[in-house]
Amino acid sequence: MKQCTHADALPDPEPAPLSETCPRCLADGTHPVQLRLCLECGYVGCCDSSPGRHATEHHGSSGHPVMRTMEPGESWRWCYTDHVLV
Repeated sequence: MKQCTHADALPDPEPAPLSETCPRCLADGTHPVQLRLCLECGYVGCCDSSPGRHATEHHGSSGHPVMRTMEPGESWRWCYTDHVLV
C-alpha cells in the first residue's frame, strides 16, 4: 500500500485559509463545487469537479504536495505527489 511521504512535514497547526472561496473562481465568474486548503501555504482552491481545478493547478505551479478538504464534516487530506489519501 502506497503512503504519503509528506505527511510528517505538514505544519501543526494548519495554516489559516487565505480565503473563504476560491479567489480564481471568483475572478473568473465561476462557482467552485468544493474547496481545498493547501497545508503548506493556506491557499484556497477549488476541487477537480469545479471548472477551474485550481487546487490541482496550485499544486502544479507551487509543488506543495498536500491539501485538505474544507467541506464541513469532512477531514481527509490528499497528497498530489503520492496520489494517496492522508
